[in-house]
Parts: sequence; structure tokens; C-alpha cells
Amino acid sequence: MTNKVPEDIKSMDFESAFKALQENVTALEGEDLSLEESLALYEQGQALAKHCAALLDQAELKLQELSPQASEIFETENS
Repeated sequence: MTNKVPEDIKSMDFESAFKALQENVTALEGEDLSLEESLALYEQGQALAKHCAALLDQAELKLQELSPQASEIFETENS
């Protein structure tokens, strides 16, 4: 498994990536999949989760740039 996010996932917006991640989880939980299919879905899910986290981090940074008080809110929530 690589840490690199595939180009098709990099181009997704947050909502699309999160929906795809949810679909992967549902498929892994509910279907009889071969080992290879399960591993492929797991690997794709890891890339989707990483991409979603990066998009959320970018949104948080942008919010902090736009509003100095946002920094205080995030610091309080993360404490």
C-alpha cells in the first residue's frame, strides 16, 4: 500500500469523497468480498479518508485566515 492519493481521488470535492468513503464502508461491512476486493476497497478507503482529512484541514486554515476568532474556537474544541 502506498501513501499517495490517486489523481481521481485528489480531484474530488469533500462531499464526493466522503460519500465514496461511506459506500466503501458499507461494501466492506455488508458483502461477501474476496480478499483482493476487500484489500482494494480498504486501500481506496484509506486514500479517501486521507483526502477528506486534508480538505478539512485546508478549510480550517482558510477559516482561521478569514476570522481571527476562529483560531480561539478551534483551540477550545481541540483542548
